[in-house]
Amino acid sequence: MRAVLMTAMALGLAACGSGDGFKGFFKGRPDAAPAAANADGQTRPQSRPEAAAPPPPASARTAEQFDTTSAEERAAAAAAPEPAGEVSLGTTVASLGDVARPGFWLETPLVSAPTMGRVVYSANGKSAQVELIPIDGPATAGSRISLAAMRLLEAPLTDLPTLEVYSGG
Repeated sequence: MRAVLMTAMALGLAACGSGDGFKGFFKGRPDAAPAAANADGQTRPQSRPEAAAPPPPASARTAEQFDTTSAEERAAAAAAPEPAGEVSLGTTVASLGDVARPGFWLETPLVSAPTMGRVVYSANGKSAQVELIPIDGPATAGSRISLAAMRLLEAPLTDLPTLEVYSGG
């Protein structure tokens, strides 16, 4: 059963690339647009704080090499926010997102505009503060989470963890 799951995930990841199989997955998508248009035709920015982690080196091959976040960034993302003002957005099943994109983020249909939030991995109770980035699809559709966030949550990289998603705080 595990072999079937691994094969399905490998095929799914290959489909996410630039059409060159895994080559696009590891090299990023230079042909991708820097911003995406929403339903109104307006462009939504792909913002990233100035102190964001640098992109991984071209020679990166392991999770440690792709995760370029600093110890300070990991500590800040792991810090529990004040619970006042947090709003539960629901749960989502997440897959590993673009490993070449640094930082702590979750691309999810649970939000309609970029905002800061928090995710909790139900299996172990660990949480991470992340940027919530909207993607098209119904609220029941899956999400994509950054490598750094997945590692901080201590979720197995080959699994599809169920995450509780909160905005605000």
